[in-house]
Amino acid sequence: PRTLDVARHLNATITHAGQISERRVNSIVVTLRTAPHIIHLLKPGALVLTSGDREDVILTAAMASMNGVPLAGLVFTCESQPDPRIMQLCQQAFSSNLPVMISALNTFETSSLLAQMGKAVPEDDTERMERVIDHVAENLHADKLKQFVGEPHEPRLPPPAFRYQLREKARQADKRIVLPEGNEPRTIRAAAICHEKHIARCVLLGDPIEIQRIAETQGIVLPDSLEILDPNKIRGNYIEPMVELRKSKGLTAPMAEQQLEDSVVLGTMMLAEGDVDGLVSGAVHTTANTIRPALQLIKTAPGAGLVSSVFFMLMPEQVLVYGDCAVNPDPTPEELANIAIQSADSAKAFGIEPRVAMISYSTGSSGSGSDVEKVREATRIAREKRPDLIIDGPMQYDAASVESVARQKAPGSEVAGRATVFIFPDLNTGNTTYKAVQRSANVISVGPMLQGLRKPVNDLSRGALVDDIVYTIALTALQAAQQ
Repeated sequence: PRTLDVARHLNATITHAGQISERRVNSIVVTLRTAPHIIHLLKPGALVLTSGDREDVILTAAMASMNGVPLAGLVFTCESQPDPRIMQLCQQAFSSNLPVMISALNTFETSSLLAQMGKAVPEDDTERMERVIDHVAENLHADKLKQFVGEPHEPRLPPPAFRYQLREKARQADKRIVLPEGNEPRTIRAAAICHEKHIARCVLLGDPIEIQRIAETQGIVLPDSLEILDPNKIRGNYIEPMVELRKSKGLTAPMAEQQLEDSVVLGTMMLAEGDVDGLVSGAVHTTANTIRPALQLIKTAPGAGLVSSVFFMLMPEQVLVYGDCAVNPDPTPEELANIAIQSADSAKAFGIEPRVAMISYSTGSSGSGSDVEKVREATRIAREKRPDLIIDGPMQYDAASVESVARQKAPGSEVAGRATVFIFPDLNTGNTTYKAVQRSANVISVGPMLQGLRKPVNDLSRGALVDDIVYTIALTALQAAQQ
């Protein structure tokens, strides 16, 4: 349950909300002993119950919170509050993300009432509902179920099935993925999850002692199988290979050593040398910092022409593919056609039947102008190169996605109203659209997944959640298997 659910159940008075809607209660600490005997219990997700006169406990909980331990919350029982001087001393903790509330019941009554709390998921806890759906999707015997319900007329890949399929295929691939941002808390947690679920064999780059400290602070148990490499100990292995790769650009050994100080460059060289199968970065680095070393050291795949990107948009009823929303600012018609082909192939590789809509502000022949003509020409080139693909355009977004609009604007189109792959005319349109859909409709987006490189390198949004990183690692492992 969320700390908010606990507050409602106790009918508690909330004195400071903090992250009361986001934090979840994993354990309850009833403080019957002195502070030294409860320190080991103050872990992420711990809800601390204490009377207001237990200054030692209150100060200990405040210090834990200020040291970065995300406690679920602090409950003052007996309708009591600490001495104002203690409150003043703990002001930084009590005015941050730590939820603080007051229960009218004594400590025993409060803990007893919490023990009676039901398991039902509140109607506004969509995150917990998603976890339930994911759990069912991961454990459901779909083949057996199909014997009773049959196949749908037009198969759609819903988000839980997409995520399940990603995990299963990644497990089968069993690839080694390097994570250059090894001391970033979300990345550490994602790596631990990937090892627990056998999604990939992750390699964290960073100081092992620092990574272990961060893991302990965040309550993350690092599996024994998780590999942590100290960059200082392996950097020298890649100086000579990097010089060889970039000698035409005048790279010298001292220059290579300096560039390898960047963990993303080091991870990219590990990939270039075949020591890992893929790379995921971007939780703290920019897209440019992730992609530039890949273009220099990995280079494009034969026949790819360019590197582009797609996002997998997990809509309520199906997964859609958006491209290019992260890499190419203003592609030419030829480049736009290549992006469409790459994106269609990516969709098919991940179980999505590609029906490609080339998006513009005009549908069919209803409009004119250089921007529309670019999309029209790109559609022609893509069809010519890949007659096996279903591609149509130019097409407005509503005509591509809404059947009723499609019947009016593009009555005969195989794509209109049924598009699964949306190709935007430029980066400005693509990036704006994916973020507008993601934020306004509360849609999970997985990506960007890079296309066209010889080996898989994938970028993260700097606002990525742990689940985003896990699924990007799975995507990368699956790309490596396909390549």
